[in-house]
Amino acid sequence: MLNPASTPRSEVPLSVSSLNRLARSLLENNFPAVAVEGEISNLAQPSSGHWYLTLKDKNAQLRCAMFRNRNQLLRFRPRDGMQVIARGRLSIYEGRGDYQLIVDSLEEAGDGALRRAFEELKFKLQEEGLFDAESKQQITRDYRHIGLITSKTGAAVRDMITVFRRRFPAIRLTLFPVAVQGSDAAAEIVRAIATANDIGRKLGVEALIVGRGGGSLEDLQAFNDESVARAIYASELPITSAVGHEVDFTIADFVADLRAPTPSAAAELMSPNQDDYFDSIDAYRQQLAQLHDNTLRNLRQTLSFLQRRLQRPDRRLQDHAQTLDRLETGLLRAMNKLLQHRASDVQQQRRTLLLSSPQARLKHYRQELSAQSRRYRQTMQSLLSSSHAKLTELGRGLNAVNPLQVLARGYSITFTDDDNILRSSIEVRAGQKIHTRLADGMVESVVESVSTAAQAPAKAVKSQQ
Repeated sequence: MLNPASTPRSEVPLSVSSLNRLARSLLENNFPAVAVEGEISNLAQPSSGHWYLTLKDKNAQLRCAMFRNRNQLLRFRPRDGMQVIARGRLSIYEGRGDYQLIVDSLEEAGDGALRRAFEELKFKLQEEGLFDAESKQQITRDYRHIGLITSKTGAAVRDMITVFRRRFPAIRLTLFPVAVQGSDAAAEIVRAIATANDIGRKLGVEALIVGRGGGSLEDLQAFNDESVARAIYASELPITSAVGHEVDFTIADFVADLRAPTPSAAAELMSPNQDDYFDSIDAYRQQLAQLHDNTLRNLRQTLSFLQRRLQRPDRRLQDHAQTLDRLETGLLRAMNKLLQHRASDVQQQRRTLLLSSPQARLKHYRQELSAQSRRYRQTMQSLLSSSHAKLTELGRGLNAVNPLQVLARGYSITFTDDDNILRSSIEVRAGQKIHTRLADGMVESVVESVSTAAQAPAKAVKSQQ
């Protein structure tokens, strides 16, 4: 691989495909076989038979692909939320540049509950500050008296004694024997730490190593106990945690002032060595040889990778299978969306046709005609009622002023011969003809004489037929 800092400015830049291919080569060469434990989420099983899933823990996640020829060999059916151990190789899906684990095998993790309890306690103590670097004491190589808190019969104590004797035989060792597993182990470890702090000043103990050999997560539970963690944190003597193998981590490792990968490594870290200078020279020589070996190994791995790519077309077929699965998913999503859109259009057109149907319009017109007919009938009835009331009122008015009605009460109207109403006695003379209108007929008379109201009444009229 070229160092980007040493690449000439005139160098042609890499294409995206080339960069992804180089990154994939690096991952596959350096991580050809890994085992990862995590919780399954987003499990997808398309029609191709390949499985795609995500492994996650509390802080991170990793995409995984397990092809059909591998997942058919499983004896259990994975599901979301299941705690598993996945084994395979790291790679990059070049089509999208996705970093992923190509899974060859899956197995169920048997200590999932313990791990969840471990993570919960770890989070709790971290929030309280028990893991903070500011609270840790410095561990040096200058100790002359070290206390060992471990089993008196285990291999760990023998390994530490052997390393101390080999590196610096003058170091004094005091053993505080405890059980390192079982129901009473945590309480014994807490008491041993308290005892070492109480009598350590008298004995001259300068530091402690708390540890044991490797084992399962259940075997190491005493060192994941909250009381042990708080006892380590409260210790005035600096404590190195040396529990299990290099891959084992316990709560005690995070709380202790120093974490050693093994009990033997703890003895190495806490003891001086008169051959350090010689060892440094040997270390430089070994580093140079290792660098040479690594360079040759990387070149061989690159060559081997190129050879495998020429000889293993199935890798490209796997990539194409992933691409086909992704395209199939996108096509199905697009088809469903298009069908939904077309169905919506058909419903809209159907509603439009129903609204413009002649039957609907005729029904609408019939309803309007019926409503108008009702309004017209109501209007005519209202007009007739109003006219009848007015006519009745006018009839009463006409009857009130009708002269015939007055005549019926015993009155009469007298006309002159030229049909003028006779209103005064001065308007008539003797011998003149007059007409008198009664309620039931007419009377013609001849005036014999005329007198005023002041004169004595006299016979004035002689009736003639």
